[in-house]
Amino acid sequence: MVARSSEVRPSAVRRSASPGAGGRRGRGAGRVAGLGLGGAALLLLLTGCDVGAAFGGFGWPQGGITPEAHRMYDLWIASCIAALAVGVFVWGLIFWCVVRYRKRGNELPVQTRYNLPMEFLYTIAPILIVSVLFYYTAIVQTDVVRTTKNPDVTVEVVAFKWNWQFNYRDGQGPEANTVASVLGTSEVIPILVLPTDRSIRFEETSRDVIHSFWVPEMLFKRDVFPGNVRNVFQISKFESEGAYVGRCAELCGSYHAFMNFELRVVTPEKYDRFLAAKREGRSTQEALTAIGEDPFATTTQPFETRRTDANFNPDNASAGTGN
Repeated sequence: MVARSSEVRPSAVRRSASPGAGGRRGRGAGRVAGLGLGGAALLLLLTGCDVGAAFGGFGWPQGGITPEAHRMYDLWIASCIAALAVGVFVWGLIFWCVVRYRKRGNELPVQTRYNLPMEFLYTIAPILIVSVLFYYTAIVQTDVVRTTKNPDVTVEVVAFKWNWQFNYRDGQGPEANTVASVLGTSEVIPILVLPTDRSIRFEETSRDVIHSFWVPEMLFKRDVFPGNVRNVFQISKFESEGAYVGRCAELCGSYHAFMNFELRVVTPEKYDRFLAAKREGRSTQEALTAIGEDPFATTTQPFETRRTDANFNPDNASAGTGN
């Protein structure tokens, strides 16, 4: 007994074997090829313009100030474009099938058991897509986490509850010597001064709990661990001068939200003069003034540690009798 749904009628066989079948298959293949070429042309068009800026970076922060930040941003934008292209192609096929093979009466369509080209496509295509994305992700990741033996500047980042200390070192590792230091307090935001166009190595350590060193414009952050763990990363250079807020990105305690610092990127000449002033014993504010920079942070401000009616009971609300 043959099931009705798997039955192949002679009329259907005759129709598929008619002289025009080959032409229809050729036209179908041409439509598929045209769709593929159109998708490729659209992809090239999108990659040729600043798609990221037009769509807000697809959720990725913009305005990176290092080459590594630009590479990560470009990878994200290319991945989003590829995902959109695949999505448009799949949805186009779905709607085309809905229209092309919609029901036209009670007659069953021609029943087939398999379609080798289609099965090959939806098996191999995802593998190729994932392989390409993995390849470029591995390349960018390797580039971002790469370190060199002789960076131009080495900075030790020391985190503690709830502030930062930045030590300018004469070498690498815990055995190196500190030649100048910047220490933050509850009254003064610490300012990390670094030069443009020089490679910079960051060595991170914590005095108490896990913190996280994060400058949003670097599009990169690393946890700062206590103990013998020194988290290390390096950037090839800063591309633009300016003042950029830095934050702790790991919940570390009551005043985590106020654990800020400022990254001040200056010219190499100003940086050398700043470091020389620090070595002479000047304070960070005096050294910044000597190179023509604002002596205090401009991107953030210290939190008020004293409990007063203004900051402990907003709007002069009554504290109550208590217990």
